[in-house]
Amino acid sequence: MNIINLIKSILDRLGAMNLVFATASQLARAIRDKEVSATEVLTAYLEQIAKHNSKINAIAILDEEKARKRAKEADEALARGESWGILHGVPITIKDVLETASLLTTAGYPPLKNYIPSQDATAVARLKAAGAIVFAKTNPARLAGDYQTNNPLFGRTNNLWDLNRTVGGSSGGSASAIAAGFSPLDIGSDVAGSIRHPAHCCGVYGFMPTDRRVPTTGHIPELPGKSKYIRHLLRIGPLARSVEDLQLCFTLIAGADPKQPEIPPVPLNEPAGKKLSNLRIAWTYGYDFLPVSKDTRACIETLINRLTDVGCFLEECNPTNFDWEEALANYSAWAFLELYASTSSVKGLLQGFVVGIKTEFLARTQTTFKSGTPLAKKSNLAFPPSLAKYNAVLTDRDRLVTQMDRFIDEWDAWICPVSMTPAFPHCDFGESIAVDGVKFPYLLACGGYTMPLNLTGNPVVVIPIEQSEEGLPIGVQIVGKRWKDMELLAIALKLAMRSPLLILLP
Repeated sequence: MNIINLIKSILDRLGAMNLVFATASQLARAIRDKEVSATEVLTAYLEQIAKHNSKINAIAILDEEKARKRAKEADEALARGESWGILHGVPITIKDVLETASLLTTAGYPPLKNYIPSQDATAVARLKAAGAIVFAKTNPARLAGDYQTNNPLFGRTNNLWDLNRTVGGSSGGSASAIAAGFSPLDIGSDVAGSIRHPAHCCGVYGFMPTDRRVPTTGHIPELPGKSKYIRHLLRIGPLARSVEDLQLCFTLIAGADPKQPEIPPVPLNEPAGKKLSNLRIAWTYGYDFLPVSKDTRACIETLINRLTDVGCFLEECNPTNFDWEEALANYSAWAFLELYASTSSVKGLLQGFVVGIKTEFLARTQTTFKSGTPLAKKSNLAFPPSLAKYNAVLTDRDRLVTQMDRFIDEWDAWICPVSMTPAFPHCDFGESIAVDGVKFPYLLACGGYTMPLNLTGNPVVVIPIEQSEEGLPIGVQIVGKRWKDMELLAIALKLAMRSPLLILLP
């Protein structure tokens, strides 16, 4: 089936407008033009959740009563000629690691099971200010700390493409909610791939902005009331059913925040807009020590052939003079120092030791690489922690950022895998992952292609491109220049139009 016929068949399935599978932009226009009411849209999502969430478990917290009241108010305001903003009356969900005023926020962490914040995270507040209605929280990995989505409070989220497989993590509930028609837009977070990995596993679109482009105020961790210690790595970004929605959401949540002075006031300039045929795209199947599945390789090849046919200039290459293994090692040491050593308590150091050292040791015992994994190569810079070691890791990071900048400056974007494999069967944290029958360490199989890009600070869009032989979605990362987020999103929009999975309906 060619792309035009596929689009037509999808539109036929959607009919006039299947509300739960429409994009946020489509819903906003329909509500604004009074083709449908905010109450009708909310009701459609609530019915979809009631019908399917028991199997998928993407929605952890539902705020139905307040949401219905707010939707009614949105309809009444519109009847008076009032507009709350570009997302007037559009229901949205939020990953349950971002604070929501007067609504339970747990991060899947038992000590926070009754925590109700007094204010919204900055990104949440900005979407509400644009007229959106937050009606539910989506299930996260506990404290956003896994490539699968499971926690002691709400349990495991299952992949609607195959309930026995993972949705990815830690924004797995977010991605699953988008794919299942529970929400048109969700805000997730990403420290090591937590937006990109779930988008890939669930067949939706995800965006990790440039480091420090979107305020992370109100994100857990840090734990409520504790001093700020995650100064890098963490990004806040949207998951949606279209690149257009990623663009819209980013323009709303990006920008300086008085509560977080390190967020610079970078203007949201519109890109000049190259034609698809004028784009210069670097691409790769990946690295030999991170071999992707044959399905992933075939899907990337199909995309590259499709882009070549429309005249794009493409070259297979990896970042020049950029050592991916070293970047993984640097990331591992830096993440340990920033996420755990900075807690300045004996308990925090012990937790860091367990997560940063023992977990990797367990993974190393399961690898086919006799020399161990790159994540362990700089463990001497992680434990025991010190300020001198932290500075040394930051210095290494500066060098790697510069090398990536020099490479990406020669291209409009770089296409690379998201993960070594599509969504894998549910398993225990740290268990080895089979890639075409060969077992690889858990952390590398899931995050080997995502962690270095948290380190370098580049913006990344994930788009779904094809399906595996088993019918599982496969996405790619589209990596852009730092601070050129709008330019990258414009490129991703063009590339997504060459994907047969414009809208994924299992």
